[in-house]
Amino acid sequence: MTIKKTYPKILLLIFSSSVFFIFLYTALFYYTTQVEQQVYSDSKYHFQNEVNKLFDLDSKPIRVAINNDTNWDEFVDFFKTKDSVWYTGTIGNELEIYNADYLGAYDKDGNFVIRASSKKIKAKDIIPKQAITNFKRGGLSKFFIQLPQGIVEVIGASVHHSDDPLKVRTKPYGYFFVARLLDTNFINELGLLTNSEIVFSQEVKETEIGKHKIFASIDLADCQGKTITRLLFSRKFDVYFDHTINILYVIILAFIINLVINLMMTRKWLYFPLELMTRVLETGNKKAIKELKSISGEFSHIGNLFEENSNQKIELIKAKIKAEEGDRLKASFLANLSHEIRTPMNAINGFTDLLINTKLDENEKLEYLKVIDKSGRNLVSIIDDLIEMSKIDSNQIKPNYTTLDLESCISELFETIRITIPKTKNIDFKLIETKNPVAYNIITDEVKLKQVLVNLVNNAIKFTEEGHVAFGYEVDDENEKIVFKIKDTGLGIDEDNHKHIFDRFKRVESDVSIKVGGLGLGLAISKAYVEMMGGTITLESKVEKGSVFSFSIPLQYDMVQKIIVQPINSKRTIKGEEDGTILIAEDDNLNFLLFQKIMQLKNYNIIRAVNGLEAVEICHNNPSIDLVLMDIKMPIMNGFEALEKIKAIRPELIIIAQTAYSSNEDEEKIYKAGFYGYITKPIKRERLFEIIDDVFQNKNKS
Repeated sequence: MTIKKTYPKILLLIFSSSVFFIFLYTALFYYTTQVEQQVYSDSKYHFQNEVNKLFDLDSKPIRVAINNDTNWDEFVDFFKTKDSVWYTGTIGNELEIYNADYLGAYDKDGNFVIRASSKKIKAKDIIPKQAITNFKRGGLSKFFIQLPQGIVEVIGASVHHSDDPLKVRTKPYGYFFVARLLDTNFINELGLLTNSEIVFSQEVKETEIGKHKIFASIDLADCQGKTITRLLFSRKFDVYFDHTINILYVIILAFIINLVINLMMTRKWLYFPLELMTRVLETGNKKAIKELKSISGEFSHIGNLFEENSNQKIELIKAKIKAEEGDRLKASFLANLSHEIRTPMNAINGFTDLLINTKLDENEKLEYLKVIDKSGRNLVSIIDDLIEMSKIDSNQIKPNYTTLDLESCISELFETIRITIPKTKNIDFKLIETKNPVAYNIITDEVKLKQVLVNLVNNAIKFTEEGHVAFGYEVDDENEKIVFKIKDTGLGIDEDNHKHIFDRFKRVESDVSIKVGGLGLGLAISKAYVEMMGGTITLESKVEKGSVFSFSIPLQYDMVQKIIVQPINSKRTIKGEEDGTILIAEDDNLNFLLFQKIMQLKNYNIIRAVNGLEAVEICHNNPSIDLVLMDIKMPIMNGFEALEKIKAIRPELIIIAQTAYSSNEDEEKIYKAGFYGYITKPIKRERLFEIIDDVFQNKNKS
């Protein structure tokens, strides 16, 4: 579709919308006029009904009273006796009750008998003969007469005994008429009652639409049914439609003006930008994008989107490649994980089966047990790496900055790693001499720094069969950082693998890597720790030449005490006295059995607690206990809770944690809680005896 076809369609849409609007406008205008007529008609109808009912209601008390009086036996007797005193004293006093101006009595032949009247009506006999003639059959009648004083409403009834309330079983004994003058007071009261203005009129006035008044009328007829005059009622009508009509005229005028403006501006604001967009989509014209961006409003934003679109495409391609690589790495990781776990498990299960089911000499048994021990350690290392990576991903690990004697730290790591190098490797392991050693203790995360150094140095040893491995540091005062280097003359890493070497689950595939195993998490964990401490890590490596890993951390001195660089010495272990009482808090029977078997090599007195609460009670009741090995996870009361309670009663008692939790954060939590030290499961006999000897040695000194 081209622009030349699009613009006419837009114009067609505008015109069709205009036609639709005009149709709706016409329908609305017609509907408004019809509603106006209907509203006036309905209002007039309801007004007329209201007036009729109120006018009839106004005379209802008179009709009720006259009906009662004309069924009165004493009134019947009056027409027999013509007792004027009775009439004046009884009936005449009811002028106020009737709210009337004339009370007249006529005999059964229609002759005037007596009357009682107000000052408004002077005449004695005002009732036409025809009205009396109409009463020959009895009943009640209402009509109007014209007097010099004005229009008079007359209500009359025939007089009967009380046993003829319907006035149909007996002939009338006489006739009684009540009349009231429809004067100004009456008109004003009726006007208030009907909320209207009232005048006497001979003509009927119709309601005119748009005059804001509605009219109603009541014909006032004489006894023969002829209209002598009318009561004309008028009321304000506050429903205005003329403003609505004027608004509709304004709307159609505004629509026409708007239509013209739309046609003019559509070309400028729509046709031209659409043409530019077509050029961009068809050719990617950068000039068209620039012009589109110069247009104000949404088209400027669209121009920016076009400009960003190509960049986004590139990013999407990169993201797709990265996602595919991630999927591949995950698949590779799962395969490696299965292999790395099954390999030590196969060795553990296989050699355990040989120990149980075959006859072996002592040398073979020792060899098999060493294999099982090594496989178990490898399995624990794999699990530790997985847990550590999981904590890094979930942001559960934060740096814990403390004061560190860097020289002592490097010396200790050197000695610790040196004794673990397999004797089969011909490696010269050494420290890189520091030209400018730190003059003060530094502030950093000691645990994470040691972990990074151990990971990188162990990696160098793992992939170096002969040659040298060295590590050390230099202080960069100018950039305020410490740079650590780990050098080896091992296999080296191909340059193509440099960019992926720190990715998790990424392992350089080779015969050696397959042989040494591993999940490929060590370098990823090291990189995460270095960045967590605010530093960076890099790699320089050549195949068959070796590798140099360098990482830096911020330099921050603890300006409290100047340190003295100590020479590197082997750590000496002094065994303590092999006596004393040790409480082992362990709920698992197999783990306690292992402790028991290990302790048989010494002369310690062993006591067991199967939960934290029992450990507290034993410490409270047995002051001879010298040391507690406290399992962290136990029923009823865990190791942390038990520690708190024991320290409250025996603050000097040394308590060492034994736990399957082995992360750096777990170590910090253990020391913070108040434990003297900790040992991780699986239990290492040498490490256990080292801790116990250290405790009893310090105790003997004190």
